[in-house]
Amino acid sequence: MLSRIESGSYDPLSADSREARLSRSLSGTNLERAGDYNLRTVLQAIRLERTTTRVEIARMTGLTAPTIANITGRLVDMGLVRISGRKQGGRGQPALQLEVEPDGAFGIGLNIDRDHLTLVTLDLAGAVRSRVTREIAFALPQDVVAFVQDELDAAIAEGGIDRARVLGVGVAIPDELGAIALPHQPAGYEAWNDTNLSTLLGDTLAWPIHCDNDAASAALGEAEYGSAFDNPSFFYLLISAGLGGGVVIDRSYHRGATARSGEIGLMPDATTGMKGATIQDTVSVSALLARLEDADCVVPAVADLAAATGTAGDVVDRWLVDAVRSLMPPMVAINCLLNPDAVLIGGRLPVPLIERLSAALSDALRVLKLPARAQIMPAVMAQDAPAIGAAILPFLDHLLPSDSILIQAGR
Repeated sequence: MLSRIESGSYDPLSADSREARLSRSLSGTNLERAGDYNLRTVLQAIRLERTTTRVEIARMTGLTAPTIANITGRLVDMGLVRISGRKQGGRGQPALQLEVEPDGAFGIGLNIDRDHLTLVTLDLAGAVRSRVTREIAFALPQDVVAFVQDELDAAIAEGGIDRARVLGVGVAIPDELGAIALPHQPAGYEAWNDTNLSTLLGDTLAWPIHCDNDAASAALGEAEYGSAFDNPSFFYLLISAGLGGGVVIDRSYHRGATARSGEIGLMPDATTGMKGATIQDTVSVSALLARLEDADCVVPAVADLAAATGTAGDVVDRWLVDAVRSLMPPMVAINCLLNPDAVLIGGRLPVPLIERLSAALSDALRVLKLPARAQIMPAVMAQDAPAIGAAILPFLDHLLPSDSILIQAGR
């Protein structure tokens, strides 16, 4: 139950149990799990509405008024929810207004990628309290440990984080980080293939460590703190040093049978005419920077790519054209097979380039005869999305509702 969080005895759900599905086996539940789920659901209702009342929570959740009164009282006692005043208007005594207590819980997120490291702290309301990033090409495991040791204390101090209320540290990292070669990858980078992140960071971090794929983390973050209530089903396209994707259906992340759904970057790309080419070979920040190098351009920082002019600007323009060409087959497949509300694009690309890519893909799809077309647009959490999503992982395991909370696994 949530009350065990404060005592430190809460046994966090694993990523596997978080993604447990009733289709795998028959499963019942018990009163403790049902009570835990209701508590999480009420907290979620308060979080989503920003400010609400017990009457409104009952309407949203279908729970009875006495149950809502009991749960909200517990949440206030736990320091996760606070009373912000009374709602004025109407008859009778004004209703108490409730809102999430931002300082009630915190998550720390670490994104490890091939061209940068990012560390963020996040509060319960979803606000980024501090952020630090280090541009480092192909950081090795020892570089990551040094980065965390150098920056963690300052990030906690800057964010005003109460260490006792940190639920855990989420780590977002691409699958097969050391196995999939990208331009300029150094010898020895395959060390990541045999690295256990919990072991690597366990002596540095005082909290539970939750690990996930970077695209999955970004999509999970968007589902909880982004545009998911306007677009409950979406495909998240993460353009970073590589290219990843995530599938969210009805606000639930779907990993697939072997936890490799959304691997859009590894799809064969027949549009280039090159044998063995993948979508990632064209649509990635690494591919764009390699083109700039081949054109003998002064390669700008990633954040400045949208402002490139002259030859560099021409290279960026041509890359956008080729990116649309390479992405069209998977975009057609996503629209026809998944029929999502939206395709959301995030990652390392500057937002102006994401906006241009979104508009160009929308224009290209518009001329095709398809049964449905999802809107394509920048994700709300376009920048630093994997790190923010990683910081949300502890909230998902400890505080937010999912169907896996109700599943009582067989022994």
